[in-house]
Amino acid sequence: MFDEKSYATKMVKTIDVFTKELSSLRTGRANASMLDLIKVDVYGQLMPINQVGSITTPEPRMINIQVWDQNNVSLIDSAIKKSELGLNPQIDGQLIRLPVPELNEERRTELKKMIKSMGEKCKVSIRNIRREANEELKKLLKAKEIGEDQEKAFEKNVQNITDKHISIVDDKVSLKEKEIMTI
Repeated sequence: MFDEKSYATKMVKTIDVFTKELSSLRTGRANASMLDLIKVDVYGQLMPINQVGSITTPEPRMINIQVWDQNNVSLIDSAIKKSELGLNPQIDGQLIRLPVPELNEERRTELKKMIKSMGEKCKVSIRNIRREANEELKKLLKAKEIGEDQEKAFEKNVQNITDKHISIVDDKVSLKEKEIMTI
C-alpha cells in the first residue's frame, strides 16, 4: 500500500537540512552554528570545529574558539580563512577570536542571492520527492494494487503536502532575508 507519510517525512528532513544551512550563514551577529559547516583536517580526518575546541559567543559580535590541542590552532585558522564566511581569525595562544564584522550592503545582497539559491535547491529536492511518490503511485496503479480514484486522491494529497513544505521553505527564505537586511 502507498505510504504518503514517508514522503512527508523526507520533505521535513530536507527542510531540516536547509534550516541548518541557513543558520550557518553569517548575519552580522555572532552565532556558534556559523561554524557548523566548516571541517578541519585533524588526526587524518575531517572534523567539525566543535569537536576540536569549545565555541562560545561572549559578545554579540565575537566568537571564541578554545582549541584543545595547540597543534590544531593553525589548522582551524586556515579552515576558517578558506571558508566563505569572510571572518578573520585572531590567534592568542590556544584561543582563536573571530570578530564578526557588520554586514555591508554588497555582502547583504550576496547573502540574499545565496539564501534564494539555497531555498531553490531545497524546493527542487521537495519536488523530486513528489515525483518519486507519483512514480510509486503509477507503479501501484499498473500492478492494480490501487484504483484510479485512489491514485488521484493520493496524488492530490502528495501535491498538498508538497505545497505545504514549499511554502515553509519560502517563509524561511523571507525570514532570513529580513534578518539580514535589518541588522
